[in-house]
Amino acid sequence: MTDSKVRIGVLASGGGSNLQAIMDAVKAGKINAEIAVVLSDNAGAYALERARLAGIPAEHVDKKDRRRREDYDRAILERLRAHDVELVLLAGYMRIVSMALVEAYENRMINIHPALLPSFPGLHVQKKAVDYGARFSGCTVHFVDGGMDTGPIIIQAVVPVLPDDDEGSLAARILVQEHRIYPEAVRLYAEGRLRVEGRRVKVRGQVSEPGNFMINPPLEG
Repeated sequence: MTDSKVRIGVLASGGGSNLQAIMDAVKAGKINAEIAVVLSDNAGAYALERARLAGIPAEHVDKKDRRRREDYDRAILERLRAHDVELVLLAGYMRIVSMALVEAYENRMINIHPALLPSFPGLHVQKKAVDYGARFSGCTVHFVDGGMDTGPIIIQAVVPVLPDDDEGSLAARILVQEHRIYPEAVRLYAEGRLRVEGRRVKVRGQVSEPGNFMINPPLEG
């Protein structure tokens, strides 16, 4: 771990529960980082209020007169650089980022997705998992590249899809795990333990448990 704290910029569009989980981990000293700024495309996003209550700079970046994704992302990039941000986190950010932002933060921009990628990218993924009859779902933290939810995977958590699940109940079960693995991914980055090799993210010092399997429905006998 380095002595200097990683300066984080968070992009959020909604309530910011994952932002809160990361803020709590930073405040508790579990992550060697500081949140330098929270930016949102939505002036009413509660994520901005969470940041302000914590004394973190919070800014609404207006979409007005910036209809092209590239133009909007250049405005975002300007604000990130103004706050000397090293690592960008997408936390419920409902915009597809352009290459202008991806290239500026190559392997330094992270997203969380409420499904087990590469299955079910995009939106409404909990409903897709239930409708498809998947036995397991979960969440994925990954680096952001030029595709939709296609970047190298850092960490995943698995939850069962229960017989009486609907979109809401599955989403709630997944969200609990999101709040666990997103701060963990940020911690690993801040400690300099992540290395991207092609599609794979190598975690220095990772402890493997090859016998740790889950089966749903469980085997009988």
